[in-house]
Amino acid sequence: MSTQLVDPFGRSIEYVRLSVTDRCDLRCSYCMPKGFRDFEEPEHWLRFDEIERVIAAFARLGARRIRLTGGEPLVRKGLPELAASLARLPGVEDLSLSTNATRLARHALALRQAGVSRLNISLDTLRPERFKAITGGKLDKVLDGIRAAGDAGFAPIKLNMVIMKGVNEDEVDDMVQFCIDHGLTLRFIETMPMGDTGRVATDQYVDLQDVKARLGRRFELIPGMMPGGGPARYVQVAGTELRIGFITPISQHFCATCNRVRLSVDGTLYLCLGQEDKLELRPLLRAGISDTELEEAIHGAIARKPERHEFREKPEQVLRFMSMTGG
Repeated sequence: MSTQLVDPFGRSIEYVRLSVTDRCDLRCSYCMPKGFRDFEEPEHWLRFDEIERVIAAFARLGARRIRLTGGEPLVRKGLPELAASLARLPGVEDLSLSTNATRLARHALALRQAGVSRLNISLDTLRPERFKAITGGKLDKVLDGIRAAGDAGFAPIKLNMVIMKGVNEDEVDDMVQFCIDHGLTLRFIETMPMGDTGRVATDQYVDLQDVKARLGRRFELIPGMMPGGGPARYVQVAGTELRIGFITPISQHFCATCNRVRLSVDGTLYLCLGQEDKLELRPLLRAGISDTELEEAIHGAIARKPERHEFREKPEQVLRFMSMTGG
């Protein structure tokens, strides 16, 4: 058996997005319905020792990038301790975190000391009332979290902005200026048809090629690069340090270079964000599977990884919410 993970289309799988909870303290309109309570039962969550065992297996098979996600990962108690354990695993070279930042002010320093090197922070608007309408939360908590992350030494800090027609597309220029002023990286993201909320959000879909063209009329955009294993295509605003990434699953999909899988909080390994292919690892772990058998199971799953998602062709295909899959 190969010690590396290569799918049927020749793509090396070296990036695991690890969801530590499906719960969140916000209710972003495109992610989770208001009033949603159908969360996974805690006894079904992978325990920290089980998470460490799965990630260690992936690391032995060549995965070197791990991203902690949710839901909101900082909802899970003890996350800095888990991060420290994962950062020490042989083969793990890059440990990062996606967060809504509402709890980041309390945890930023501990996460940095634990070995988390990079942060992605969701922020769709700079207007408090609009933020409340989109998420149900308070913008000030997020801004406090961003400041705390900078004080803790995180760099780069990437802001993720989902662009929505009639909701926040008028704030593109404001967000660009905010990131220039605060030394942040900016990534724009297209809405995706994940679950009922995601399909509703497709009515608000904005083609990021149009956003990029609009920015190009105001700024001189030159090719840019950023560390990380994700799908964003970057440009840099000439005369500044700002890099802007475009994540375009609909208008310009990036499946040909897909290098990632997602592990949900209940131990389900999803092979594609836009397909239902999966491997349930929790029953295997709790039945006493050996490390060799675990690696074999992972290899078998990667051998079934599909070539691409079908968001445009079959928008009704994925029934699970984004928070159930892992961001």
